[in-house]
Amino acid sequence: MKIVMFTDAYWPRVNGVTVSVESFSRALIRLGNEVMIICPFYPESSVVGRISADRTGLVQDTQDPQIIRVPSMPFVISKEDRIAKFHKWFWVSKQIEHFKPDIIHINTEFVIAEFGFQYAWLHTLPTVYTYHTLWEDYAVNYIPWAPAFLLRLIARGISRNILKRAHTIIVPTVQIQEVLKKYRIKKHSYLLPTGVDPQLFNRDAREIASFRELLIQKYPQLAHKRILLFAGRIAKEKNLDFLLAIAPAIIAKHPEAVFLLAGNGPDLYYYQEECERLGIEAHCIFTGYLDREDLALTYRVSDIFVFPSLTETQGLVTIEAMFSGIPVVAIGAMGTLMVMQGDKGGFMVKNDPQEFTQRVFDLLEYPALYERKAAEAKRYAQEWSIDTVAVKLQTLYQDTLRSFRQDPRVRRSIKVSAYLKRLKQQRKITDTSH
Repeated sequence: MKIVMFTDAYWPRVNGVTVSVESFSRALIRLGNEVMIICPFYPESSVVGRISADRTGLVQDTQDPQIIRVPSMPFVISKEDRIAKFHKWFWVSKQIEHFKPDIIHINTEFVIAEFGFQYAWLHTLPTVYTYHTLWEDYAVNYIPWAPAFLLRLIARGISRNILKRAHTIIVPTVQIQEVLKKYRIKKHSYLLPTGVDPQLFNRDAREIASFRELLIQKYPQLAHKRILLFAGRIAKEKNLDFLLAIAPAIIAKHPEAVFLLAGNGPDLYYYQEECERLGIEAHCIFTGYLDREDLALTYRVSDIFVFPSLTETQGLVTIEAMFSGIPVVAIGAMGTLMVMQGDKGGFMVKNDPQEFTQRVFDLLEYPALYERKAAEAKRYAQEWSIDTVAVKLQTLYQDTLRSFRQDPRVRRSIKVSAYLKRLKQQRKITDTSH
């Protein structure tokens, strides 16, 4: 099967959509499919090198999807993001023509989504749409100066428009499935969380030790410390104010604790200044952007994964931490709620600073409890293997193709398209003969 995935976020942009698209594309290729990804072009200057090795370019192998980068421009309300240039539609269409896809999978709501829907409509192909992001919750963080009710109204309108146009809808969590009911979307939606590639986190002990040394060379304050890791965008929607507010109490009781915040984002400088204001800057390290290889190793050298986000739709970083064998303390909301399903692999707590802090203390102070939760995390994470989930996605594609082609309107459209194609070929032959 040939699949084209459309996304407005891809490497070097770091977020859950990027990880989802890459993880699924590689797993689908391993299952024997061909995958093309349509995504924005990012300036080379936005690519940051690795801690563990210099890397000047990406080397493709047989497991790589074919990637088409669309010329883009900066997104006014988010410096990290790019918006594809709309007039490049014909160029994009020509690139896809050579690939001859069977199905279109849309992972976005913006310009590149329109490219996907238009191509599917013109070529009578089914569209699968994954509803990754609850823009009602995120919009206020991107445009804080606009009225919240207006932003929610616009975000809801955009989402409903995309949902109504898709032939098949995928949601990563039960909570998002409930949102569809609120939006009065009558189509059936399929619950399919993104999996994680276990191989990324299976690391040799020598490789982990070497990376630890390199990390300590770069950040000497990590030496002989217990690392409390946060991984994700450094942005207010991740509820980092909550984490920094409880940090002084944790550090006061456990001076050996250091908070390692891995990621980049629009509020990086704000949170660095907040650490200085709280007097904890010596115990808080901001790494900036880390590529996937370095991030996987960072999990392995950390002790506890602390995750306060209330808006995480998939909980991917929580799964990654569990695959790495480190216990998790996270607020039970959205994707985290589905991933942990209680205290599996750590502690899922309420949005309560005292409870969150106490659970961190428990893991720092009771070695037997720590070891039990670490083993539990690694064991439970196996249920989220990307290869297992990708088989379900492939089946969903096959079912979508079958139901789409059985639709009487689609069958008529395919017949008309085939007739017009034959007519065009006959005219070419006639013109050549003359």
